[in-house]
Amino acid sequence: MNMEQLSDIVDYGVIGVLGVMSFLVLFFWVERLLFYKKLNISSYSTQEALELDITNNISIISSFGANAPYIGLLGTVLGIIVTFYTLGQSGNMDVKTIMTSLALALKATAMGLVVAIPAIFFYNHVTRKAEVIMTKWLILQKENNANQKV
Repeated sequence: MNMEQLSDIVDYGVIGVLGVMSFLVLFFWVERLLFYKKLNISSYSTQEALELDITNNISIISSFGANAPYIGLLGTVLGIIVTFYTLGQSGNMDVKTIMTSLALALKATAMGLVVAIPAIFFYNHVTRKAEVIMTKWLILQKENNANQKV
């Protein structure tokens, strides 16, 4: 296996993983929003049951948002290693070749950030919605308890 093949594997592997992560983040965000839209909080008798349902899959969004930059950085580091190894083997110190290779290696970090930034936004968005739902349920429980005492 030559360095060009290794470079392609690193490049497409890292970008592929980040692409899958991006799709899953978007999928789980939309899934949570649709779930919240059809949720009937009055059907829950315990806070724990409601909390389990409304926080389901949120950690996936958070985990992908937190780890996407590291996967992008790993792709960049591996791309730089491949670049330096190739330059060392060929002995070609052409500035154009070096800069092009390094720029291509940095795209993995950029892609990691492109995945992470929306993922953290989506995580914060669904976390806030979950908090609002929980608060509405608590208010509903207080109203029900007040009505039972009357």
